Amino acid sequence: MTQKEPSVVVENLTKRFGKFVAVDNISFEAHPGEIFGFLGPNGAGKSTTIRILCGLLRPTSGRARVAGIDVAVEPEAVRQQIGYMSQKFSLYNDLRVIENLRFFAGLYSVPAEAAPERIAWALHMAGLEGREQSPTSALAVGWKQRLALGCAVLHRPPVVFLDEPTSGVDPISRRQFWKLIHEMVGEGITVFVTTHYMDEAEYCNRLVLIDSGRIVAMGTPGELKNRHMNGQLLLVECAPLGLGLEAVRNAPGVLNAAVFGSSLHAVVTDATEAIPKIREALVAQQIQVARLERIPPSLEDVFVSLTASHDSNQGKAA
Repeated sequence: MTQKEPSVVVENLTKRFGKFVAVDNISFEAHPGEIFGFLGPNGAGKSTTIRILCGLLRPTSGRARVAGIDVAVEPEAVRQQIGYMSQKFSLYNDLRVIENLRFFAGLYSVPAEAAPERIAWALHMAGLEGREQSPTSALAVGWKQRLALGCAVLHRPPVVFLDEPTSGVDPISRRQFWKLIHEMVGEGITVFVTTHYMDEAEYCNRLVLIDSGRIVAMGTPGELKNRHMNGQLLLVECAPLGLGLEAVRNAPGVLNAAVFGSSLHAVVTDATEAIPKIREALVAQQIQVARLERIPPSLEDVFVSLTASHDSNQGKAA
């Protein structure tokens, strides 16, 4: 595989479990030196897709190649060309830090003469120098996360799969982790990451949004926000919030509305026309309005809009 070729190629990939379709005819490519984000709710098909790409599951139909290798034909060869890290971090808590690193070096067939240098690099990257003898079980979650990443890339794989790697990790550790990801990408590694944190999706070069096993949108974060928002977005700060949500949803011109933190986000066909109608609807219900204005959409807004549209279309088809 040359640097110009895609490092991950998925063509019409489908995975069925009995009558249940977990992955439904999806296609995409990821390239060297790219953070490729795979975004979707629980049960959307993200982890199933990653397990196929890692050679752990056979697809029902379609093809997938990772680092130029067909995952269905040579799954063992694929596993030697990738790093994999899940939200459970794949570490052995009863081992010491250095023992985990030595175990994964052996698992990934790191040459004996290269292992000391690679282990030293992993310790430095994880910030665990001087703590080689510490029990892994005693490490804070953020330290475990970085140790797991070090273990996953000891063999210098061209492609790294990160499946919900920051789940349950504090915000500071999450930022530090993404700094490490950007450093790897700078070396030409492809990082394929699933996440349910929409702010993290902004770090990706390109994104696939998947829902019910199907791709509903693909592009850069900017492209998704500019091209795939079905309508205009309003911020509504009101009290009480629950009654406000019901009133906004029933107001003329509102396509969708949802709670975002301590406020509401409403998708409307035309902001200029909808704002006075929404205000009127809220006041009629004696709901206090602190703020009502148009705002630029976030990726979470785009995702909510796209999946709502996708679910609606599926309902019509049914």
